Amino acid sequence: MNQIKNIRQMEQKLQRADRRQSRLYLFCNFMALMIISAYSALMLSPTVQRVFPEGGDSRKQMYMIFVMTLVGCVIFTIYALGLFFRHKAGQLGILMALGASRRRLAPGLFREVIVLSGISAVVGTIAGFPFVWMIWQIFRLILVDSSDMVLSFDFRCLFISLLFLLLVVGFACLTAWRYLKKTNIMEVIREEHINEPVKELGRWCGPVGLLLILAGAVLGYGAPVACDAWFFISVPEWVSILYAPVFVGLYMVMLHTVVYGWKSHKKNPYKNIISRSMMKFQGKQTVNNLLVITLLIAGGCFAIFYLPTNSISALLRYASQSYDYFYQYQADQAVPDRETVEALGKDYGLTFRDWNECEYITLGIGGLSKIYEEDDVRYHVEYVPMQGETRVLSEDAYRILTGQEVDVKPGTYLNITNQEESALYTNEAAREFTNMVTRKQIATTFAGYLHYDLLAKEIPCCILDNEDYAGISEGLTDEWRGQFVEFNVDGKDSYPFANAFYHLFVSSFDENCARPFYYDRVQKIRENEAGMEYWVDTDDMVTISYEFPDSFMFRQFWVYQPDFRILSQNDYLRNVAVLFMMFLFVFIVCMITALVVCYTRCQSIALNNRYIFDDLKKLGASPAFLDKEVRIQCSNVFKVPSLVGMFAMFFLFTMILYANDGRILKAEWAAMGVCLCIIALIGGVIYAVYRSTVKVIKGQLGV
Repeated sequence: MNQIKNIRQMEQKLQRADRRQSRLYLFCNFMALMIISAYSALMLSPTVQRVFPEGGDSRKQMYMIFVMTLVGCVIFTIYALGLFFRHKAGQLGILMALGASRRRLAPGLFREVIVLSGISAVVGTIAGFPFVWMIWQIFRLILVDSSDMVLSFDFRCLFISLLFLLLVVGFACLTAWRYLKKTNIMEVIREEHINEPVKELGRWCGPVGLLLILAGAVLGYGAPVACDAWFFISVPEWVSILYAPVFVGLYMVMLHTVVYGWKSHKKNPYKNIISRSMMKFQGKQTVNNLLVITLLIAGGCFAIFYLPTNSISALLRYASQSYDYFYQYQADQAVPDRETVEALGKDYGLTFRDWNECEYITLGIGGLSKIYEEDDVRYHVEYVPMQGETRVLSEDAYRILTGQEVDVKPGTYLNITNQEESALYTNEAAREFTNMVTRKQIATTFAGYLHYDLLAKEIPCCILDNEDYAGISEGLTDEWRGQFVEFNVDGKDSYPFANAFYHLFVSSFDENCARPFYYDRVQKIRENEAGMEYWVDTDDMVTISYEFPDSFMFRQFWVYQPDFRILSQNDYLRNVAVLFMMFLFVFIVCMITALVVCYTRCQSIALNNRYIFDDLKKLGASPAFLDKEVRIQCSNVFKVPSLVGMFAMFFLFTMILYANDGRILKAEWAAMGVCLCIIALIGGVIYAVYRSTVKVIKGQLGV
């Protein structure tokens, strides 16, 4: 046996004896940095940034989940650090008792925590890149692959990992300094065995916590809407702080879970008292961990719920489309005519029926517009005569296209919306239409809605009386005229034909039509004539290029994107692949991290209380009783945060769907049903990990 000759050797021996806690700290830091590095690398990747529109809801959701994950990882890292120092305190106390001064111990302690924190953080940061690349390539191999799916990195994302690394090292050094400042040597030695009971607020904290979660969700989501509708204020991003009651409520719910549980013990106050006491006396650590698990599971559910919510409505819309093929084009474009399309169809053994086509014109339409004050925050609503562009059909054209007879009274117009009247782009305030070539205007008023899903697009579509239509269209050039075309396949459709026709159709357009649907020519003319620059001319948010007709940006934003049912159904996943893969990746990352935290917390609770299980065995406790105590401990860690995280996010999604238009549509009901099935699957995975954790801990405790 080697004889210990000095304090340095004693310090090294104690460090070797406590390798398990060092490995746990290394692992926790590594996991946190790898998750943050991987998420930020994918989030800031040019591949993802190209697809997530600036200011769009999908990008806001991506950032929100990242913040939730970041908060969870910070709390997780602080927990791991605290656990490491609780065990480290015993070493420090022994060395102090042997005469080592704090000045003597400080260099070694700081060196150890900096090395451990730094190595785990650097390795975790580096590991994040191959981790995200590997998962992304698996997605491409198993699910879908396209030109949009080529993953590239913007290494400025390392700034986020660097900030997190500095935070980890800073907290480690601060905690080391705090432990060295302690003066009571016996307290330092016994630090590992000192319980950390949490302050009991009363049984009211659980119900109040649930109310705070509800209030925070409603307030955070509803306040911007209310400010916009009632006070005409453009709400800044910092208003998201109104979600803060959600986190306070989550803490109170977890506190109630740890201190009291959710079952009444009045009739049998001694039932499960051992397991309840073990959890309660380590309350601070347990509450923090349950909060982290809840945030991670909620973030994962938020990401995975995005998929059915956005895909089911689209797929149902394609299935219910009234015609197999529907498209529109500008009259000055050399688009394939009927004979050309039929000749192409014969090459694929197809014939067509129900061929309808009609003329439409594009006019300026008056409407309400937000006029911002000098501070760019407050605004007022003002009627603008040429507010934007609209596509206009005559009564006869609408009848040809839809088969519906309609009688529009002179001096009025009908707006077209979808069957459920959920289309966003409608106009009920117009007082006139404007011919953008001759500047002739006709007075008009809104007279109601017609329903035809294929015409309910991003650019509003209106119906005018035949005579009004003929009068206002005089003098329009082909740039402001166009054609709608629709037809069905006689028999079974062919994807190769649809794909060939699509590329032929796109290639027939010139550069004048290479614009996104939100490029409003009427608004551009109005602002240019007023001496202002049109915002789209200065904001290159989406670039339409005929070189990439299959890219997500082209198919999502091109103003003349056609509706080919079989093409849309078969290419849907490819078109939205980057969006879906991003959220699927986030879901996987959040769930893996949550399960790792669950596992490590169960290990800490059980192993830190090993002496209790040893005493119970000496007192004659049966294996069944000990098994039950282990299961209860692990069940509390897995069950409550999982249920709160999953169902809180399900409630939030339901609230968002309802708040969109004050009702829940058929497709949204279907999406909610799928989300419930996903919750059931997630619950099954969590239960399997719980069973495995119980088995491992029982083996370690010898139960």
